[in-house]
Amino acid sequence: MSTVPSEGIRDRATYDRAIERFRRAGVALPTFAELARPDTIPADVASALAGVGPDEPHPLNLFRIHWYNDGTRRRPATVPEHLVLPRALTGVDAPIVLALGNRFPLIGAHKVLAAYACLAPRILAGEFDPAVHRAVWPSTGNYCRGGVAISRIMGCRGVAVLPEGMSAERFRWLERWVAEPSDIVRTPGTESNVKEIYDRCRELAQDERNVVLNQFAEFGNHLAHWLCTGHALAAIVRHHQAADPRLQPVAFVSASGSAGTLGAGDALKEEWGTRVVAAEALECPTLLYNGFGEHNIQGIGDKHVPLIHNVMNTDVVVAVSDQSTDRLDLLFSHPEGRRYLVERRGVPADVVARLGDIGISGICNVVAGIKVAKRFGLGPDEAVLTVATDGAEMYGSEIGKVLLRDFGGSFDSVAAAEVFAEHVLGAGTDHLLELRHEDRLRIFNLGYYTWVEQQGVAVADFVARREQAFWRGLRALLPVWDEAIREFNARTGLGTRAAPTR
Repeated sequence: MSTVPSEGIRDRATYDRAIERFRRAGVALPTFAELARPDTIPADVASALAGVGPDEPHPLNLFRIHWYNDGTRRRPATVPEHLVLPRALTGVDAPIVLALGNRFPLIGAHKVLAAYACLAPRILAGEFDPAVHRAVWPSTGNYCRGGVAISRIMGCRGVAVLPEGMSAERFRWLERWVAEPSDIVRTPGTESNVKEIYDRCRELAQDERNVVLNQFAEFGNHLAHWLCTGHALAAIVRHHQAADPRLQPVAFVSASGSAGTLGAGDALKEEWGTRVVAAEALECPTLLYNGFGEHNIQGIGDKHVPLIHNVMNTDVVVAVSDQSTDRLDLLFSHPEGRRYLVERRGVPADVVARLGDIGISGICNVVAGIKVAKRFGLGPDEAVLTVATDGAEMYGSEIGKVLLRDFGGSFDSVAAAEVFAEHVLGAGTDHLLELRHEDRLRIFNLGYYTWVEQQGVAVADFVARREQAFWRGLRALLPVWDEAIREFNARTGLGTRAAPTR
């Protein structure tokens, strides 16, 4: 297993077959620079997109895999769609700003960007033959959906590997998109059972037709978020700085998950000195306490340290209980909860109306942001940036479970007040650690057991990640990949004009 993405063509015959397949299917690849700055997408492509639905398995939807889609997901937005949560909702002075992942096409989640970033470089390197290989997507939900969607557009088989306990909505979506039912592989457990996913992928990899695209180890995931998500968040900051030049992005919060999204924090830190905050479930505090356990914050698989997590550049680790995310998901979705927020807490009605844009992992990020704002005493000019990976539409069945389990099937204003008091106003600075060098080393070293002992990464490759020069060096691949994309498109006869890199 190589820890460094491919550069150059490794298998010319496989590469040529992919070109022919893409030519016949009319599939052109967007460059990563175009996905970071969609205003550079060719005018003819942008015009043609107007006639394509955002959830169609249409090749042009690859050019929508960015943060600049409006609420319809059909038209471009000047500034990435986002929510600014006010003090009335969060209880803290610092604005908490969420970029909205449900504006992405195909799956309504930003993980489709990661999926593209993991498969496209393999095709450019001649390592993946769409006519022969099956793309195996290990995930706890959104990434495997993104992978299946990308696979279908690119004319190859996509295999989703995910725990059997994930939300029913995820499985219903997959059932509509996979080529056949066997392409959905259910593994034991729920959100925390990532090792079981790896074990099944190891079995699948015995068949040479299966290519495992492990988001936890694919550096394309990190690079796409460093470039595209970092650029989008910076655009949001500058948009608000135009109105208030004093505003500074002092923290970026993201649930650990595959750690891809945390790459955006590296970009923000370089520009503004923004603290990078990794959030995780209190019921499984792997980074915070070397802990373990089960939880329901879907989308942040844990019990290990992802290979693509730049641990030595992470500043804070904070844990959030799934009791908070489950109950706030209910509060934000239930009519009584929304009425309480507007009438009793004074939350603007337009903000409450958009709370459905925040899924469970996004709520985790919000609570973590509240804890960070309290810990550092942040004021109104000190913003906490984060993302809502997806929206509430993926968790309707989970809301019903929480309503029955925790509230006996009935939710009123009293219950709403109790939830708000405990999980928003009561969110404290406990289970939060500012990382010293020694803390970073502890977390970094914990990854050895997964990646070297279990997954076969060479010790030298594992250790190289300790230095920031390694992560900066990876970025040189982005313009190389973009040039390779332009060459690939030219060979298919579907070339697009060049676009600048970050």
